Amino acid sequence: MYALKGKRVLVTGGAGFVGRGLVQRLKEMGVQDPFVARRKDFDLTRHEDVVRLYAQVRPQAVFHLAAEVGGIGANQKHPGRFFFANAAMGLHLIEEGRLAGVERFIQVGTICAYPKFAPVPFNEDDVWNGYPEETNAPYGVAKKSLQVMLAAYRAEYGFDGVYLLPVNLYGPGDNFHPQSSHVIPALIRKMVEAREAQAPQVEVWGTGKASREFLYVDDCVEGLILAAERLEDSAPVNLGTGHEIMIGELAALIARLCGYTGRLVFDPSKPDGQPRRCLDVRRAQQRIGFTAKTGFEEGLARTIAWFEAERRNGTVREVRYGDADRG
Repeated sequence: MYALKGKRVLVTGGAGFVGRGLVQRLKEMGVQDPFVARRKDFDLTRHEDVVRLYAQVRPQAVFHLAAEVGGIGANQKHPGRFFFANAAMGLHLIEEGRLAGVERFIQVGTICAYPKFAPVPFNEDDVWNGYPEETNAPYGVAKKSLQVMLAAYRAEYGFDGVYLLPVNLYGPGDNFHPQSSHVIPALIRKMVEAREAQAPQVEVWGTGKASREFLYVDDCVEGLILAAERLEDSAPVNLGTGHEIMIGELAALIARLCGYTGRLVFDPSKPDGQPRRCLDVRRAQQRIGFTAKTGFEEGLARTIAWFEAERRNGTVREVRYGDADRG
């Protein structure tokens, strides 16, 4: 058991979607002033900036959430950048964390690491049994290589790093930029705008037949905390609900919750991405006692309410690709 209370904690991506909730939760637990590494102060893809960050903060525990991320479109446009940035940040932070004597390193990976045709539900033992779905493979490979690094560093140096694989996340505070948002915020925005414009139809990317699993952001934060305190090795651990929904059903559900009554038109010329995503969540239940608590419709309703309130105030979070979780 690793107690976070009273530790000096560094959170990369701490001003991002998940990071803000994590920082608040750490404060509630008694962690005084978790340090949020902001991009304007530290470019984590630069080795010298990471060295400077560790010298300034002297952290005992590090949550590495920072990532350059985006939906299918952003991944198709920027595969090189997504590979480099995500690999470089992790490489520098883990190596310099070892040298700086960090006690515990919590690495957040991605569901995009799984093979395109992994058996469903995705079991952690299958993560290397095939190449990821092509539209986000560079990002996925970069992130999952860091799990290998953590396992190797534990074996050679005794460096205590753990690795989590959260499924697709959603909730209040998500990124609603029309070019870089993921599927839930993208659909919420489309449905609300179509409702207000009284548009007769809304176009949805793909066939609608691909499936996804979604985890509410507050549940993810709780999973990260439990993993930081309870995991004892560097093997990957899924964080999810174990329930999937087809994109066509998701779009219809969001339309109903947004009060949009027009037609949904699917565009099969646009990519579906990975055919199915659903996690085997037994390892998280067994090793850290994690079970997601937020019902899907409840989480969607909260997210829609947040978006509509922020939209009225002109304060919707819209982040271009690459910065969504950098802080």
